[in-house]
Amino acid sequence: MTDDKYLKGTTTVGIVCNDGVVLATEQRATMGHFIASKTAKKIYQVDDLAAMTTAGSVGDAQQIVRIISVESKLYKMRRKESMTIKGLTTLLSNLLAGQRYYPMMVQLLVGGYDKNGPALYSIDALGGNIDEKAVVATGSGSPIAYGVLEDRFEENMDTEAGTELAVRALHNAMKRDSASGNGIDVVVISENNYKRLESEEVKKLREELN
Repeated sequence: MTDDKYLKGTTTVGIVCNDGVVLATEQRATMGHFIASKTAKKIYQVDDLAAMTTAGSVGDAQQIVRIISVESKLYKMRRKESMTIKGLTTLLSNLLAGQRYYPMMVQLLVGGYDKNGPALYSIDALGGNIDEKAVVATGSGSPIAYGVLEDRFEENMDTEAGTELAVRALHNAMKRDSASGNGIDVVVISENNYKRLESEEVKKLREELN
């Protein structure tokens, strides 16, 4: 029986736009050289206008998603408002730092929209927390994705342009990184909306790149 804890291999991308945040991942999970899944979920909604991408151990990532989703709901019940993106990432950092001697092998991106506007953070397995102001990529295909992101990112681009850039970065990473592949999952978060792109929308964007 396959243990999800050891399914790995990922490229994830986050882009801060002037009207929101774009998060995107490919959908392949690997066990060594074996492709264990072609439809792996790597973007999780953790609040109304917040999401998290995961790279690394699938089992560890899913446990973190369960914890942070419950904590965000409890916060909203008590305070009558959503936790800020910075608050979510601080909670995650504390959780991961507390596991220092038995670390959860994950690399996370947390992005969304709150009362302070769009925000995006990257978090490592020991709880290191970086406030990203433009673009970020994680996982085995990130060096390739960064080449595209840093070449084409422009200040104050909107989420439509950000979506096209995220798909382009993943499309190219998937060509060269064997642990990344199959479909692309994209989430766009703006001031009043959380949208996951339909597969046909992503397919059309990829076809325009060929």
